[in-house]
Amino acid sequence: MPIVPTRSDIAIRLSFAVVAAALIGMNRSEHSRAAGLRTSILVSLAACIAMLQVNLLVPLAGRSSDSFVMNDLMRLPLGILSGMGFIGAGAIVRRGNFVAGVTTAATMWFLTVIGLCFGGDQIALGTVGAALGIIVLTGLKLVEDRMRQDHQGSLLLVTGLTGPDEDEIRRVLQGGGFRITSCTFAATHGPDSRVLKCDLHWRAKPYDTKVPEFVYLLMAREGVVRIAWTPLAR
Repeated sequence: MPIVPTRSDIAIRLSFAVVAAALIGMNRSEHSRAAGLRTSILVSLAACIAMLQVNLLVPLAGRSSDSFVMNDLMRLPLGILSGMGFIGAGAIVRRGNFVAGVTTAATMWFLTVIGLCFGGDQIALGTVGAALGIIVLTGLKLVEDRMRQDHQGSLLLVTGLTGPDEDEIRRVLQGGGFRITSCTFAATHGPDSRVLKCDLHWRAKPYDTKVPEFVYLLMAREGVVRIAWTPLAR
């Protein structure tokens, strides 16, 4: 690696940084995720240019001890990494039990490291790192989509005197693989109408959004006045 990069060295490093970021950014854009193509390229380019600037400033680092300025060149890439940490933290959003943006923040931080590798002429390391990143974002996404994950939802059931009692409702829910985490009961308009609300927990594939079979079973049951099923956002 030359101490001071030539124009061709700079062009090669910038090109690798753009190509690697573009491949990862296209994956993000295809899935309508934040930090898509343009953001990914900008992050990688910024890190690469910062590292190139360090290389260009190397001849100025060997100043005498009585100089009024002492250059600590590694502060520049370290500052880039720290600043990207703040930007990544801003991409994380929490809504109740749902947390979004963690993968976006990790991708931005990862692209910063890849850009620093290319800017420091670590072409092989940056290429291998970018390839591994693409495998993680694409290949492991397919694995995640096939995994059964935790889901939560709530069931609201209004029944009359001839409707199912709590024990029967619990049997129907448990028979479908649903676990009741909490249950509230209320009587309205005297003893003729009962309101039962249950918070449920179950395991299913991430994008399994169909209405559970037990909803239709209870809906067809005599004495059921009203039924409402609400899956909670994850």
